[in-house]
Amino acid sequence: MSEFMRVRDELRDNPRTWLITGVAGFIGSNLLEELLQLDQTVVGMDNFATGHQHNLDKVRGLVGEARWERFTFHELDIREIEHCRTAVQGVDYVLHQAALGSVPRSIHDPLTTNDTNSTGFLNMLVAARDAEVKRFVYAASSSTYGDHPGLPKQEDLIGKPLSPYAVTKYVNELYADVFARTYGTESIGLRYFNVFGPRQDPKGAYAAVIPRWIEELYRGETCRINGDGETSRDFCFISNTVQMNLLAATTANPDAVNQVYNVAVGTRTTLNQLFDEIRGRIALRHEKVAQAQPEYVDFRAGDVRHSLADISKASKLLGYAPSHNLQQGLDVTTEWFLDEFESGS
Repeated sequence: MSEFMRVRDELRDNPRTWLITGVAGFIGSNLLEELLQLDQTVVGMDNFATGHQHNLDKVRGLVGEARWERFTFHELDIREIEHCRTAVQGVDYVLHQAALGSVPRSIHDPLTTNDTNSTGFLNMLVAARDAEVKRFVYAASSSTYGDHPGLPKQEDLIGKPLSPYAVTKYVNELYADVFARTYGTESIGLRYFNVFGPRQDPKGAYAAVIPRWIEELYRGETCRINGDGETSRDFCFISNTVQMNLLAATTANPDAVNQVYNVAVGTRTTLNQLFDEIRGRIALRHEKVAQAQPEYVDFRAGDVRHSLADISKASKLLGYAPSHNLQQGLDVTTEWFLDEFESGS
């Protein structure tokens, strides 16, 4: 039995109370779905800056009314310390997902990014400390590796940040470490590598590449690739990310706590390869898409050229074993989005 299967069985037998910040977002709503399916009690908070009510509505339909009764939602903002204190009362574990993502957004508006990602993070950390939660698990970022050229990325080798967003995410790790040393607050940071999957937002200037390309190809629009298409990423399906959050929150291994971990698959895919993978899947249902070609535009400021994670630390200390590689994740994701588009959802 895998460690994740063991944890899921244990949670079913011994329900806990969880707080998910950013619960109406892509990752937050997937965490909510998993925890409610495991009959956990969940408190969620979101200010709908980037989250959506329809994500919560989807989860409600998937888990059923009985399980939905275990969920309490607060429309609150992590930038307000009293909002954080309200949400964290009586909670065992915090899964802190709320943030303003996107490197380009942070370059355009560093003040709002810092206010949400740094001040908001500190507010949540203080509230969790004062409420004596068992553990604080937070969304870190692979952007923390900055200009360090080494591949694969190992947690203890980082470079200089390349964007305001990367600065805020590194600051989160520093605060978590100081709180562990100063107050004994248990925390674990998860450096996400290009997470994708159902309910990810394909809209807007800062949309992630996979859902955006799926929608553009489906609608006959041109997909744009920044640079020459040989930029590479370690794309991580959402189920792997959910697994890591639950493993981090519940681990009884003392050596695993107050650490940061890569959350990825450990494989590298270029943007050109990714385009071919997505196009091929959509063409199975819409033949004309097979002829689609991308448009190449300028490289994007603040982006790293290549990204690939070493996941051995998570495997060794947490028992992490990715359930989906890129191809398996794209199978699920493409089908989900096409069903949504074709149904008019």
